[in-house]
Amino acid sequence: MSAFRLLAVAALSLALAAPAFARDPSRMRLLAAPNPSKAGEAVTLTAEVDGLGRGAPTGKVSFSDGSVALGSGTLSRVGAGQAVLAAGAYHKCALTSAGGVDCWGWNYFGQLGDGTRTDRHTPTAVSGLSSGVIAITAGSYHSCALISPSGVKCWGSNRQGQLGDGTRTDRHTPVSVSGLSSGVVAITAGLGHTCALTHTGRVKCWGDNSFGRLGDGTERRRLTPVSGSGLRSGFVAITAGLLHSCALTSAGGVKCWGHNVFNELGNGDYTARFAPVPVSGLSSGVAVIASSAGSSYTCALTSSGAAKCWGYNGHGQLGDGAGGTRGTPVAVSGLASGVAAIAPGGTRTCALTSSGAVKCWGGTTTDSLKPAPVPGLSSGVFAINSTCALSLFGAAKCWGDNDYGQIGDGTTIDRLTPTPVSGFTALVRARATLSTSALAVGTHALQARFPGDANHLPSSAPRVQTVVP
Repeated sequence: MSAFRLLAVAALSLALAAPAFARDPSRMRLLAAPNPSKAGEAVTLTAEVDGLGRGAPTGKVSFSDGSVALGSGTLSRVGAGQAVLAAGAYHKCALTSAGGVDCWGWNYFGQLGDGTRTDRHTPTAVSGLSSGVIAITAGSYHSCALISPSGVKCWGSNRQGQLGDGTRTDRHTPVSVSGLSSGVVAITAGLGHTCALTHTGRVKCWGDNSFGRLGDGTERRRLTPVSGSGLRSGFVAITAGLLHSCALTSAGGVKCWGHNVFNELGNGDYTARFAPVPVSGLSSGVAVIASSAGSSYTCALTSSGAAKCWGYNGHGQLGDGAGGTRGTPVAVSGLASGVAAIAPGGTRTCALTSSGAVKCWGGTTTDSLKPAPVPGLSSGVFAINSTCALSLFGAAKCWGDNDYGQIGDGTTIDRLTPTPVSGFTALVRARATLSTSALAVGTHALQARFPGDANHLPSSAPRVQTVVP
């Protein structure tokens, strides 16, 4: 065989083994808020584009109203993936690069969802959730997932009905939440309660209702989702703490309800509230709210990227440089701008800057009253919680206590610095937004389109928007 023919055969074999232009899939979700909106009111369109392999998609997303172009937005990764990573009391869960869920750590109540009660020291697949998962949340001892197309499934401890299936039976694999088979856009979980946000801006909660944390005006335990009179419209984001809950209004204000002994409602007093009350000084201008299943405090990011927190401060987790609870929001020292995400934990809080760096404060081996850089995480991070970070290409690192294997490195050795999670690649998400006031009264068939990039195939998503007079 001639040298030319040998080269040709070799080149053909290489092409067949690894196509030079093969691209991974992408998937998209389109959100619109507020919905419904009023004529002339600005509507924010948010396209979330997931790369199912090889990192997050890049480029632009175009938005349209039927055949009418509305404009485009550039995809950004930093801060876009907070629903990709979740932490319970002693377990972690995250979305995989294929859109499934893996969990690791303590499993006494079945909160890892693998059908057992065996602790796992490395990521383990949740039964029946290998793909199609949009978001994940972790309560102290249970976990929940938002499933395409917008249904909710939960697993783990159910002593207070926090799984929402109408029972109080613990579940070691995911079960569907009653009445939430569609229309949900966000989920959050606390100690013994769970909440969901619908596409119409309604908040529904279930589980333990002591101190009024479900917001329905009572302290009655609910085994399936309920919605209080003050939570039926007008909200765009939700978060749950240990014994309280908060929601972000479409006007950029924050309202909270539930336990208030540690000022976690931010309204300046210590009285539990069974229905939402406004957080003092935060009636507008807020872009993000965050709490966690282990926290008795809450944090918010303003539209300019400033961080503010309120509530319990026994370890300096509010970051204002002082101890003592705070009944109203205080500024986090040194974070007056440039914050892309914030993640409260039980005693520690972390922030992700717009440059992809991580800073934390509060309880560590030595309490830190102000934000300090985390070693090895000075750039390249796209999502965080208070003890883990995900890189722009899906690598996961965790640190801190590891009694139950919640670091995910295959050991039970505590880690003082970020340590790679074994054998795991997370889904990486990018987000593009567009604000429009061009929608007339009526029903609109909105569409977002991602044309693809060098690593990902195109994707698109619809959303019905209602505009009232």
